[in-house]
Amino acid sequence: MSAKTGNKTKGITKKASSTDASKELTSLAAKIKAKALENQRKMKEVDSSSEEGDEKRKPVTEKKSGKNARPLDLDSQVDEETTEEVLESFDDLDLVPEITQACKNLNFTKMTPIQAKSIPPALAGSDIIGLAQTGSGKTAAFAIPILNSLWHDQQPYYACILAPTRELAQQIKETFDSLGSLMGLRTTCIVGGMNMMDQARDLMRKPHVIIATPGRLMDHLENTKGFSLRKLKFLVMDEADRLLDMEFGPVLDRILKIIPTQGRTTYLFSATMTSKIDKLQRASLTNPVKCAVSNKYQTVDTLVQSLMVVPSGLKNAFLIYLLNEYYGKSTIIFTRTKANAERISALCNLLEFNATALHGDLNQNQRTGALDLFKAGKKSILVATDVAARGLDIPSVDIVVNYDIPVDSKSYIHRVGRTARAGRSGKSVSLVSQYDLELILRIEEVLGKKLPKEDADKNSIMALRDTVDKANGEVIMELNRRNKEKIAKGKGRRGRMAAKMDMDREER
Repeated sequence: MSAKTGNKTKGITKKASSTDASKELTSLAAKIKAKALENQRKMKEVDSSSEEGDEKRKPVTEKKSGKNARPLDLDSQVDEETTEEVLESFDDLDLVPEITQACKNLNFTKMTPIQAKSIPPALAGSDIIGLAQTGSGKTAAFAIPILNSLWHDQQPYYACILAPTRELAQQIKETFDSLGSLMGLRTTCIVGGMNMMDQARDLMRKPHVIIATPGRLMDHLENTKGFSLRKLKFLVMDEADRLLDMEFGPVLDRILKIIPTQGRTTYLFSATMTSKIDKLQRASLTNPVKCAVSNKYQTVDTLVQSLMVVPSGLKNAFLIYLLNEYYGKSTIIFTRTKANAERISALCNLLEFNATALHGDLNQNQRTGALDLFKAGKKSILVATDVAARGLDIPSVDIVVNYDIPVDSKSYIHRVGRTARAGRSGKSVSLVSQYDLELILRIEEVLGKKLPKEDADKNSIMALRDTVDKANGEVIMELNRRNKEKIAKGKGRRGRMAAKMDMDREER
């Protein structure tokens, strides 16, 4: 499709009533402002309650001792399981000067609620289960206690952080590098899709902190000579509910059998933790302190969520309508399949929207490149599967669009958590067809509220339909052509290999 066609598409939509658009934006701004003010009021109440006397600090001492700690009960009231001392500044913590200075260099001044609740007991040596909304600073909450302890011990292979995705692992490494920049910290990121020999060389340099995905870590534990975690002091499972799922279960069990249980501290952090006590026990937690600043499934107050009811066959037109309405905004579109992610990315680019795709069929360099382009603002739209839903901190995301409704309600929480991070405002829109009603009802039940319906200019959408459908047809034809070429190349390689084997047989 030519550039003229793309410009025509935008022009059609921009003929929609400017009054309706301004009303919608005004309404959105009012909602965001109201929710932000409400959030500030709640934060002030928390701050005022934290100024009470020493009597309320006694439970912290009991948690530190670990002797009289009560059995873990994830379903009990948060106030009964968490520490009651709430600090505000990193200066209030007993940290080594190098870490305190690194926090200042990163403009970490006031601690987030999860940091204020989890860091003091972590510094005291307790195992931690941290439950907080996505985007609330969980990485620093476990990185700071580890680095503070490492300063005194100076030991290689000191800590291992497990993450469910490669992108999250790389992001955690960047946080550790920043916080440990003044103390000579050595870290390495061990994930799939990268050269095993290069990673083995990195491990032989004896890093202090290893950030890894479970499968690739197990590969190195079994195959890399000289690499061992027998003296490991800290094990962290980030996005622990995902790591405890069946997908990672067998590999995780093998890792836990290899690493030491005595003298090891364990942290589990997530935005959505389930009450799977048996699976938590196998991680060898000892009288863990639960530090929760949200209920099990919760989104932040500064996030405005809505849905659009989409008639059959019009989902692509609705999507392009939304992208026109929020043209220039930083947007993540989530799909359920890799094929849809690739198709929608190509559709957006054909219609002159600046998009890039992120999914599991890309190699690691392509995935990293796509993410870097989006973070740098060179691509305003990221079309991704749930590989981008967990933990990724991209501060400037304005809008999240659920093109496909997730089957798992927890995935919805993590998807929409890519926007409205660290106190900023954001918006999410879910495109709901007749086939998605059961899924959206399940999500609303978990959220404890109904998602409001957002109105769309149906005349503009119908005017877009023919153009979008034609462009989508062209994209499908092009993707099919590429797929056939890929299959043909694969067959050609296999044919050459078979011919070579036949020649070897004849020679014998």
